[in-house]
Amino acid sequence: MTSPRDAQIPAWLTQGESYDPPRDHDGFLTKSLLSLAGVLARMRLDDGQSTPVSPSTPLKLVLGLGLILLTSLSGNFAFVLVVLCLALARAALLPLRALRRSMAVACAAAGLTFLLMAPALLLGQAHSPLLLGTKVLTTCLVAMGVALSTPAARLTRALRTLRVPATAILTLDLALRSIVELGRTASEVLVALRLRSVGRDRDKRSSIGGVGGVLLLKAGRSAADTADAMACRCFDGTYQAAPDATRPHARAVDAAWLAGGLVLLVLFFYLQGLV
Repeated sequence: MTSPRDAQIPAWLTQGESYDPPRDHDGFLTKSLLSLAGVLARMRLDDGQSTPVSPSTPLKLVLGLGLILLTSLSGNFAFVLVVLCLALARAALLPLRALRRSMAVACAAAGLTFLLMAPALLLGQAHSPLLLGTKVLTTCLVAMGVALSTPAARLTRALRTLRVPATAILTLDLALRSIVELGRTASEVLVALRLRSVGRDRDKRSSIGGVGGVLLLKAGRSAADTADAMACRCFDGTYQAAPDATRPHARAVDAAWLAGGLVLLVLFFYLQGLV
């Protein structure tokens, strides 16, 4: 019988492991999907806080949509710059986190628009990329300013005050919440898949199909939970047009904002006549 001292380690146990898994060529696809999922996860409405000098939520929505429409229709660059200055002044009053988010979204959209319109420079239309880029920057700042300075519940009530059908409000509300949740889930699943992948994946369709299957199951479970929660709370899809909380000098503030909107409307038609 061999003693433990005479026992020898097998040769295959003394050999080092030099396994080098082949690299997979899926960097562009993975980064693109992760970026898309990250964008969807960030499409949330933060519980913004209105200031004492903010107008009522329905008037804020009307003024925001009006500014976006006038900026889009304007052919005079001076009017776009005026609205841009006002939007930047309003954005400067936002909290730091909201200001960063607003400027990041607006600058990214404006930069992408300028790049897409850059070939117009070769055709002698040097004014078009600058005008469209500035318009996109302005409209994004206005939209983000309205969204980030108003609580989500007030936006819902304001839509009902403006006689928007309850079905449309319910669809928009659930869609925004579901998109954010599904985007977060997709980002987590993609990161988990990337961490568990070793070597080259020769069947990428099944991997992407697995991610889609997880999202489908998550969507079905979320829909069932939402339906149960609505049934428990006796919610039948009706949104009440409740007014905003009473604020001091609310009518005076709304009148001042409405007067400013009328001044911008007059300025728009005046500058349009100079084009």
